[in-house]
Amino acid sequence: MKIAFIADPLDGFKTYKDTTFAMMAEAVSRGHQIFAFEPRDMAVAGGAVTANVAQLTLTGEPDDWYRAAPRRAQSLAEFDVVVMRKDPPFDMEYVYATYLLQLAENQGACIVNKPAAIRDHNEKLAILQFPQYTTPTLVTSDEQRLRAFHAEHRDIILKPLDGMGGTGVFRIKDDAMNLGVIIETLTANGRQTIMAQRYIPEIVKGDKRILLIGGVAVPHSLARIPQGTEVRGNLAAGGVGVAQPLSERDLEIANGIAPILAARGLLLVGLDVIGDCMTEINVTSPTCFQEIRQQTGFNVAAMFVDALEKSV
Repeated sequence: MKIAFIADPLDGFKTYKDTTFAMMAEAVSRGHQIFAFEPRDMAVAGGAVTANVAQLTLTGEPDDWYRAAPRRAQSLAEFDVVVMRKDPPFDMEYVYATYLLQLAENQGACIVNKPAAIRDHNEKLAILQFPQYTTPTLVTSDEQRLRAFHAEHRDIILKPLDGMGGTGVFRIKDDAMNLGVIIETLTANGRQTIMAQRYIPEIVKGDKRILLIGGVAVPHSLARIPQGTEVRGNLAAGGVGVAQPLSERDLEIANGIAPILAARGLLLVGLDVIGDCMTEINVTSPTCFQEIRQQTGFNVAAMFVDALEKSV
């Protein structure tokens, strides 16, 4: 197969932990050809969606890890599959990219994850479709509603709807210290919608990343455990990842959601679960493939490429 990856700049990859790299390496090990481009490389000319794409050769070195052939303009329909792996922020440029990819789909391209499904599943708001698996949650830009939510639950988390890696996440304890200024900052004085959730004490045991591939759960999660006084378990915020088998509740959540999301065109999904509650549904560029394989031996990238081959 010819597999094209839409990704962030390749020179920024940390190959020892990068999930997109793991996908690429697994694909190459099976004899597939791999290509890469960024969203900014796409264009529509004469009605056709094209991109300036470079074919890649992997060197086997951890740092100087690839060689790129000269870029050339190609129709996205020329590839067997195009894998969307651009990291958030999910800003308007990201939205525009999904529109171009959707047009490419109409022209015969196979895109993973499905562009319309990415656009329709905000990684924070998508959990609202599955309230049976969530902690009490409020979505609003109204300060009085947020204050009332805190008064009811006493210990809450506030976060923006477009962040990643734990950016902009605040815990407000019973004393309500700095509640007003945090609300003002996150909502831009009432102009931006945010999410409030009841604090889940089990965060001390980790924010579990549960991967769903082709409607099936990977049997191990990566519990990202906060360090020191940090409330966030995100690896980007200094959390330590510990792989562990899925619990009965993890499986209940995963098996309840996985077939629904797969049917919507989401081949790869990363659920975030704290304790018994799901807090996010990640669909843009879920990670943790390498950490799970390094600690358990389970080859997540192989499971993903298996699903990719079946989808084509």
